Amino acid sequence: MSEKPIVRLAALKNAEQFREHLQALKLDIPCDTEIQSGAESPLLWPLDRGGIKIGNRIAINPMEGWDGTLDGHPSEHTFRRWQKFGQSGAKLIWGGEAVAVSTRGRANPNQLVIAPGTHADLAKLRAVLVDEHRRTMDSDDGLLIGLQLTHSGRYCRPYKHDKPEPKILYRHPILDRKLNLAADYPVLTDGEIEGIIEDFVAAARAVKELGFDFVDVKHCHGYLGHEFLSAHTREGKYGGSFENRTRFLREIVAGIRSAAPTLQIGVRLSAFDIVPFRPDPSKSSVGKLGPGIPEPYEQLIPSRFGFGVDPQDPTEPALSEPIRFLSLLEELQIPVVNITAGSPYYNPHLQRPALFPPSDGYQPSEDPLISVARQLHVARQLKERFPNLIVVGTAYSYLQDFLPNVAQAVLREGWIDAVGLGRMTLTYPAILMDAAKGRGLQHKRVCRTFSDCTTAPRKGLPSGCYPLDSYYKQSPMMVQLAAAKAKK
Repeated sequence: MSEKPIVRLAALKNAEQFREHLQALKLDIPCDTEIQSGAESPLLWPLDRGGIKIGNRIAINPMEGWDGTLDGHPSEHTFRRWQKFGQSGAKLIWGGEAVAVSTRGRANPNQLVIAPGTHADLAKLRAVLVDEHRRTMDSDDGLLIGLQLTHSGRYCRPYKHDKPEPKILYRHPILDRKLNLAADYPVLTDGEIEGIIEDFVAAARAVKELGFDFVDVKHCHGYLGHEFLSAHTREGKYGGSFENRTRFLREIVAGIRSAAPTLQIGVRLSAFDIVPFRPDPSKSSVGKLGPGIPEPYEQLIPSRFGFGVDPQDPTEPALSEPIRFLSLLEELQIPVVNITAGSPYYNPHLQRPALFPPSDGYQPSEDPLISVARQLHVARQLKERFPNLIVVGTAYSYLQDFLPNVAQAVLREGWIDAVGLGRMTLTYPAILMDAAKGRGLQHKRVCRTFSDCTTAPRKGLPSGCYPLDSYYKQSPMMVQLAAAKAKK
């Protein structure tokens, strides 16, 4: 980490100053100084490709709210969040929520589950979103809504927040140690994997019946689908070769095409990764995390424990296999892909650039704008290579007040097809629509990447913007934060 202080973006007064800051960092991030509005706005361009029609270029990325009931139903907090998705004006709702295909596959006891008993409430979630979208946009023309299906694999905590129940595909020398897994901890058998595939197919059939337009077969952020892609050391038909490591996806897709042939399929993909990070112990102290540094990896070269990772230098990405994966998506006639990176569990600075770390993270290992640029450029390279795919980009929330300027520029220059928002929607879902409509920004609502939306779930609380959203201001977590600050 550089000793030079990271400039807070809120201190920059206008887009010109932001562009100068990018130049000082030697970063190539396109940024328009003037925001276009109305029909001239790239944010409002419609998209029609490969039978997919989307009314504008604004997308909402799937999130985990940690706010469902213990039996997998949405709560009032969940419904409120989906209303925000509708208020955003986005015409592409990518998954909305990470919904587990089985109770055993949940990342936390409050994650939604798709099962016969929850179908009615999941349909209500969609209806609430559509109603709010109509009120906001006057029409639901061009609205495309998907549901993300997931199994949390290595990060399963299905019944208690403090009781991990990892389902792993192979032994990972760094992640196993971070999770305190015993040397004889079992890996999933081929038979158990086949059962999980059946769960995905059954869930997808239900997604179609509930009125959703597409299903996202999640392959990102260290969860099960993503771990398959790095299962180089696994023996048998689900590990080793690229063909075997993508068998999980191919068998799910075949099952969906048989069970729900008219349902569109998408994939959210961690297109690249790097070695897990940790707080620098030499710069950490009680109550203060040090900057992130790579976990020791020198004995693991060439690395066989990642996807989209340079095996000779696993602190750097490599795109040869991600390119093969997107070629596979085209072969499977999967028309939409959402590009992300890494994992919030082991390298959050890469996956979710932020100035302030979550409670289980570390201080930024680099200026977060470097992490933003890395994701933007990988998405651009993949989009250039696969012009017929609809490619959604990620990692925009850290741009804060300059998010509309960059979003407009990357669309105008063809870097990406749609700009996906996650954290920003928790406090300011309409930021891009306000810009595109010429309404000006509500700067007090802009996400400042405090990471409380991540820290809260780590403490067993719902995810939300505790500092900026009045809905959460009297929450137990906000009271705890205020007390901690008062002591300081």
